[in-house]
Amino acid sequence: MRDEQDGNNPALAELRRRLDAGLKRKRLDKKALAGLAGLSRTTVSEAFQADGPVPSERTVTALALVLKLPVEELLTLQREAAGVGKSGGGEQSVPGRPIGEWDPHDLEVHPAGPGQTASGSGRSRVRALPGYVERSHDRVLAEAVKDGAAGSSRIVVLVGASSTGKTRACWEAVQPLAGKGWRLWHPFDPTRAEAALADLHRVGPRTVVWLNEAQHYLGSRTAGEEIAAAVHHLLVSPERGPVLVLGTLWPDYACQYTALPDPKGKDKGKDPHSRVRELLSGHTLTVPDVFDVDALAVATAVAEGGDRLLADALSRARADGRVTQDLAGAPELLNRYQHASPAAKALLEAAMDARRLGVGLHLPQAFLIDAATDYLTDTDYDQLTDDWAEQAYAELAKLVHGKQAPLRRTTPRAPRRPPVSFIDADTPAPPYEGPVFRLADYLEQHGRTTRSRLCPPASFWHAAHTCLTHPDDLYNLAQAAGKRHRLQWAHLFSHRAADHGSTDALRLLADQCKRAGDRERAERLLRLAADGGSIDALHDLAVMLDEAGEREGAQPLLRQAAAGGNIGALFRLSQMREHAGDREGAEDLAQEAAAHGSTGALLLLALGRNDAGRAEHLLRQAADHGNPTALFHLAIAREAAGDQEDAETLAQEAAAHGSADALYRLAVRQDEHGHKQRAEHLFQRAANGGSIDALYRLAVRQDEHGHKQRAERLFRQAADGGNAQALDRLALMAEAAGDREGAETLALKAADHRDPEAPYRLVMMREEAGDKEGAQRLLRQAVDHGCTDDILETLWPHGFDPDGTPTPPWQPSEYAPPGTL
Repeated sequence: MRDEQDGNNPALAELRRRLDAGLKRKRLDKKALAGLAGLSRTTVSEAFQADGPVPSERTVTALALVLKLPVEELLTLQREAAGVGKSGGGEQSVPGRPIGEWDPHDLEVHPAGPGQTASGSGRSRVRALPGYVERSHDRVLAEAVKDGAAGSSRIVVLVGASSTGKTRACWEAVQPLAGKGWRLWHPFDPTRAEAALADLHRVGPRTVVWLNEAQHYLGSRTAGEEIAAAVHHLLVSPERGPVLVLGTLWPDYACQYTALPDPKGKDKGKDPHSRVRELLSGHTLTVPDVFDVDALAVATAVAEGGDRLLADALSRARADGRVTQDLAGAPELLNRYQHASPAAKALLEAAMDARRLGVGLHLPQAFLIDAATDYLTDTDYDQLTDDWAEQAYAELAKLVHGKQAPLRRTTPRAPRRPPVSFIDADTPAPPYEGPVFRLADYLEQHGRTTRSRLCPPASFWHAAHTCLTHPDDLYNLAQAAGKRHRLQWAHLFSHRAADHGSTDALRLLADQCKRAGDRERAERLLRLAADGGSIDALHDLAVMLDEAGEREGAQPLLRQAAAGGNIGALFRLSQMREHAGDREGAEDLAQEAAAHGSTGALLLLALGRNDAGRAEHLLRQAADHGNPTALFHLAIAREAAGDQEDAETLAQEAAAHGSADALYRLAVRQDEHGHKQRAEHLFQRAANGGSIDALYRLAVRQDEHGHKQRAERLFRQAADGGNAQALDRLALMAEAAGDREGAETLALKAADHRDPEAPYRLVMMREEAGDKEGAQRLLRQAVDHGCTDDILETLWPHGFDPDGTPTPPWQPSEYAPPGTL
């Protein structure tokens, strides 16, 4: 339906007549106009198209500025045109507002270059966007938008480093929906997670759900899993569609949320991101860091068409292709950091370390000042003046290209809650008193990369323990200290976090008591955490009772935890029903867990069924809920029955659902049974379907056959995809070739991908080769990087001080909650 066509809309007809006259008067074509206005060619074409949608306010403003037309008069026509044919009622019952009413910068698209002002209009500055260069990820994103416009709900999460154009890509992608009556909802107040959780159930059809910086939603300690479940429910509810969920993530966060739990790690049995992982599975889209040759060619053409912002960026970034980063000001930010005064650099490095170790966005000024001192050399420290901090903060507050500052003062939004009195475990901690500062995104990510092998100095830990009070900040620092074998600081931070209300810290302390054999104290701490609102603590307590044989006490707690949203409780209840002989009850609970995004219980029940038909039914249910592993087990059943062709068909079906793991596992089975040729064929198909593990197996085969160059190429491809075994293999190859620095980098990367023993294997190689100095240097790097190993407990039971020297013997104290002494 198009009530907004020119024939039925005089205001729209007059608007287009004036735009067309201006275009002819300026003697421009639409391609050049798009470049000068910072709009896509599609947007400009639709603005002039007789049967196109009403152009947005932003589009009209941008075109008017370039064509030297009266902005306010054209905006009046635009508003009249947009008002024709609109249906009344119901608009306020769903969140969001029409896409055309949004400014892209309000949706966190990075501004680029100085703003333009509509002369004589009295309107605020219009911040220009450079011309847009479409790349391969844009085409995939466009297909999802087309599906949404056609009536199918979709989710796409763009994964890429800071300032690579993720948010701009989302903004450009949704423009075709603006003229089709779609809304856009950006949940952010009072916090992103709270806003999303509160209103996801109200989202209506034809809505774009905007989850920029999705770690603030999906990574929320208290609400991330619930938000993932709510988004999943929105996507699979036909009566609420179509909707389009768009998000962005940094690679570190994507890796963290999609990683499978380590069955051998300290947190075995815990799966904090199970629902987030299933939501993201098959729905992430990588945005490359750099423009490739084709993208640079298009960018050059747009720049030559009059786009000054893009031309300016290409003058600096053509060689390395980092065009979007340049536009976002990243190089100047990096330059400011590298050439900062010693005091300013110390503040920045303290902020970088705080963010990479888990402290929140808002960093208290007092903390940064106290933390910075040990980042200075003795000479620089002695030369500090009384007002050094004021001078350093003033230096870091200066803007880069008028857009960003390396470290800027910020004011956190005050939480807005109903004026009623009730206990809420999710009530956010009060904000820090005094000024707080935020580190520029690009510098934060630069710090995560360049400082990953460094442990912060003593002043950092002391300042954090003295100045920080947010329970999540303190708990994250306890974890970070423990991973770096700074055991005394880990102990102190876990106690302080618990004192400030961290139920996660109480659970950590309870686990330590349990492993030490003090079950009574562990139970007391878990009950304290549960009283503080931790549903996970209820689950932990129930598990402890169940393991002790106290099932009657465990079941009510599990039901309470399940009612609070803990899916692990449903899983355990299902298993308890199964062991009690109540198969029907077990399956009901497993199906309930699957409906909430966790299919593990269904899978486990299916594998325990002797009835092949019933087992297949349960596996099919698990597969329908998004578990491709279930299809693998179906394939195994077919293979066991001698139907190899059907087995491969099912494995291929799993690959079509975004998981080539089934093909890979079939290949492994064939290989174990001695069917080498058949296995290699399946490994190749799995690799073609995206299995990194299959790539590694193919590399090993090439190496065994003596094809060293081909093997190394495949190892590197697998390593680029995050395969820890390939990274470890390349590390050993680099060491053998004399590339010691490259070997260290690869071994530490393998540790980041769930092989913490990789650096220690390299340490042992150097020890055996008589290179004790090189072994000690790598050992220090591994510990500071956060790679823990059991050998550390044996060699240094008291841990290390921040500077890496062994901590003198000390005795951990028992935790006593405030008010109990």
